Amino acid sequence: MNYWLMKSEPDTFGIDDLFNRPEQTEHWDGVRNYQARNMMRDDMKIGDQVFFYHSNCDEPGIVGIMQVVRESYPDFTAFDPDDKHFDPKSNPDKPTWYMVDVKFVRKLSRNISLRELKLKTELADLALLRRGNRLSIMPVNAEQWDFILGLEKA
Repeated sequence: MNYWLMKSEPDTFGIDDLFNRPEQTEHWDGVRNYQARNMMRDDMKIGDQVFFYHSNCDEPGIVGIMQVVRESYPDFTAFDPDDKHFDPKSNPDKPTWYMVDVKFVRKLSRNISLRELKLKTELADLALLRRGNRLSIMPVNAEQWDFILGLEKA
């Protein structure tokens, strides 16, 4: 099993939105970065655990856990000219963009803020904390995953 962190702006799609979806499941669409796309397309597998991270808000941080329940398939929003994620260069016969389906597992008992994560020397190698990293999807190793979950009770 792999571990991941996926970012979303809570005003666009937050942990509560996922919780309120039918079967608490939703496709993770709109990724338009090749490196993030490659991770979703090539590396994410059913059963992988994912931190849900609220970005671009008053207190960015990890707010919940989700699970990958469907492996990559073409991101159909790229084909819809009325969708904000439309990409005229992508087509159904040779798609450029992919998505996975994720399912709500649980909210964390508290937001583990970016500010707090930055203070932990144990997380120095966490991709989220690397200078200049703006990816919306990134891997988390098992040790980092366990350490972050341990912070929930702190």
